[in-house]
Amino acid sequence: MPLFHTEDQAMLKDMAAPFLAGQAPVKHLRQLRDSNDPTGFSRDLWRQFAEMGLTGVLVPEGEGGSGLGHVEAGIVLEEIGRNLSPSPFLSTAVAAATALKAADAETRGRYLPGILAGETVAAIAVDEGRKHRPAATALRAERSGNGFRLTGAKQFVVHGHVADLLIVAARTSGEGEGGITLFAVDGNAAGLSSEPVRLADSSIAARLDFAGVEVDAGAVIGDVDKGWAPLSRMLDAGRIGVASEMLGVAGAATAMTMDYLKQRKQFGRLIGEFQALQHRAAHLYSELEIARAAVLKAQQLLDVEDERAELMVAVAKAKTGRAAALAVQEGIQMHGGIGMTDEYDIGLYMKRHRVLEELFGDAGFHADRVARLNGY
Repeated sequence: MPLFHTEDQAMLKDMAAPFLAGQAPVKHLRQLRDSNDPTGFSRDLWRQFAEMGLTGVLVPEGEGGSGLGHVEAGIVLEEIGRNLSPSPFLSTAVAAATALKAADAETRGRYLPGILAGETVAAIAVDEGRKHRPAATALRAERSGNGFRLTGAKQFVVHGHVADLLIVAARTSGEGEGGITLFAVDGNAAGLSSEPVRLADSSIAARLDFAGVEVDAGAVIGDVDKGWAPLSRMLDAGRIGVASEMLGVAGAATAMTMDYLKQRKQFGRLIGEFQALQHRAAHLYSELEIARAAVLKAQQLLDVEDERAELMVAVAKAKTGRAAALAVQEGIQMHGGIGMTDEYDIGLYMKRHRVLEELFGDAGFHADRVARLNGY
């Protein structure tokens, strides 16, 4: 598969780029932050996503969606990252939409129409500790009548405080990867409480407490005790989505830095003329191009359900995390002292990267996955 976009994919980019730059630029994030908006994103903007047909990018055509793939979702996410656009696109239209493919018809019929209309917001409830360790899931799901009772807690649930749908990983038996079951839980279920937490990039995640939350058997996604497979597919969709967003973050931060190098003068010369800075800029460019190739390859493998996709997703998430870290750190340093002020947007990109780096596993987690999947 060639590592470039097709004509149709390029057309999608041409549509998404001006839409997000016009409707959700960086100043939109600043407005939400400065007003201490309790939602963390604009619901009107989310409905505009639906009007543009973006919310159904991974939903099959037979169920009202576009029936496209992870390459196309990544195009949208890269533009989201480029503009720091607050949006539930990743959690809802990518991760949750992927999980719902393994749900029964009734569950899909309950939630997909709302996602397609830009009315439903979904959140992914997997993490429980300080780091991303899905195999260590401890939240219990015990048999109760014809359903289950969920007891335990989750954290770092992005949009969890306003979610209509929660995709929850719970333990029904055993330990490790075995005995995990995936559930679709209504965001307003009795016994469920949330504590919103403002993150470094001004987005909002939640700590969720499940105090005996009752769900029926139809809430199970996939099979009981065999939720690792649909959980992995959902997480890999989310991980490559995060990597795509980080490409946008890194690309915008790099573009801002290059513009600054061409404008800022020191000792009577443009600082971009200094060879040391040129070398650093060239190194950054090469790192981002490698990351971009890894992300696109992983997206393509996911779209054809290639058995190598899991490995390539781990490579892409690790590589992009480190390349994006380099981009925002170099951006701050090359901007000099003013780069540390809120007046310049470059610091906002650093904060967004820091949150995205941790979401669905950081570079260390995925470097370890790469080693394990290669037999080490």
